[in-house]
Amino acid sequence: MNRSKLALVTAVVFLIAAAHAGAASYTVVDLGTLGGTSSNGYGVNDAGQVVGYSNTGAAVHAFLYSEGTMIDLGTLGGTTSHGYDVNDAGQVVGQSYTTGTSIYHAFFYSGGTMTDLGTLGGTYSRGLGVNDIGQVVGYSHTTGNASMHAYLWSGGTMTDLGTLGGTSSYAYGVNDDGEVVGWSYTTGDAARHAYLWSGGTMTDLGTLGGTVSYGYGINDAGQVVGQSVTADDGVYHAFLFSEGTMIDLGTLGGLMSYAYSINDAGQVVGSSYVGEIGEHAFLYSEGTMIDLNSLLPEGSGWELWEARDINNNGQIVGTGMFDGQSHAFLLTPDAPAVPEPACSVLLTLGAVGVAFGVVRRKRRRVV
Repeated sequence: MNRSKLALVTAVVFLIAAAHAGAASYTVVDLGTLGGTSSNGYGVNDAGQVVGYSNTGAAVHAFLYSEGTMIDLGTLGGTTSHGYDVNDAGQVVGQSYTTGTSIYHAFFYSGGTMTDLGTLGGTYSRGLGVNDIGQVVGYSHTTGNASMHAYLWSGGTMTDLGTLGGTSSYAYGVNDDGEVVGWSYTTGDAARHAYLWSGGTMTDLGTLGGTVSYGYGINDAGQVVGQSVTADDGVYHAFLFSEGTMIDLGTLGGLMSYAYSINDAGQVVGSSYVGEIGEHAFLYSEGTMIDLNSLLPEGSGWELWEARDINNNGQIVGTGMFDGQSHAFLLTPDAPAVPEPACSVLLTLGAVGVAFGVVRRKRRRVV
């Protein structure tokens, strides 16, 4: 290799290394536990408060993590509870065993009090999403436990959202306009499809080519994320549904991926296989899926398994392995999560290419 080409290669390697170093832009916080060995993070609001559930040493309880402290939210009288979402007012939703039973009911936690939301007439209910005006979504047995239906709870009333023609439906997320996302059996229970419920109408979002899709998260622009089987039925890929189109987000190199949440900037989080086995948490932003483990400081000690929620400040919550235990984490960006190449880097690369006449342009593959 002549000196000119060697100089070019050296410059390119240096600049790429510098850009990669700049991408390690998150601070990770171990949320700890309620006294046991494990915890799981599920939701985060714009104030950085986190909800999930943790082993107490004797049982599993919902928690709210706020200002550095994990608070035990208790139960509806039974032994077990799980927290799944939190709004900007610090109100939490989830599920809990009721007094003397092993039956879950949806709960709404506000101002230190956990309220039982009841059911659609049957035995069981679950609270999975809450918006900033306190509307709750989830699913519940109907009368006689005939089926499971998605519901919207608002102002003390639980409303059955119906189905896409099949027997059952499930709701997972709600935005501040009261639009709901989830999945439902289609007519004749022939398939399971993601839906968007808005203004009393449930719309089928289709699939990525297979027979099954699930909707999990929605932002205030009405963009929906979830997972769908591809044309190769049985292989799930994360999707983003926007402006009438379902987009395949690809994977981190493995067979499958799953998207759970999207913020108002359109950033998506979830988990993806990275090989034949093992899942890593991902951030999808600006058309690119990135392994969140690659954005941690070197030697952090973490392996991030799944990212469950992202707020409008780019903070991400989920679950990973730390010090041999499964713990909830909170990631806070120190810089934009997926920085574009700096103009100075691009200009320098261009200048080097012009000087030595050997730069070839390549298009980055978007997944």
